[in-house]
Amino acid sequence: MRILWATLGFLSLACGLIGVVLPLVPTVPFMLLAAFFFARSSERMSHWLTSHPTFGPAITDWQTSGAVSLHGKRMATIACAVVLVTSVILGLRPGLIAIQTVTLSCVMIFLWTRPTARR
Repeated sequence: MRILWATLGFLSLACGLIGVVLPLVPTVPFMLLAAFFFARSSERMSHWLTSHPTFGPAITDWQTSGAVSLHGKRMATIACAVVLVTSVILGLRPGLIAIQTVTLSCVMIFLWTRPTARR
């Protein structure tokens, strides 16, 4: 079972690292998922990820209190707005824009109802 958890951890880590480069792929959710999988498979990888200077604080905030930093909330809000505005500018069908609006609104409601991490 540890091999399965580790494999899923590395896949999540890879997706998160892709998200660092590609603006529409989320990074932190994949890193949270990787931390979850590594906690069940590899103490070394789990420690590396949670102590990482860039990813570690967000993971620790989420694991300890379900909190998201104010900077993270703001950046996610901006990213969602950019995606929605881009869809409108590109002239996507109104039905697709409506689906995006509902989905992104749910994401924003979830995100902004989480506690704000204090640093």
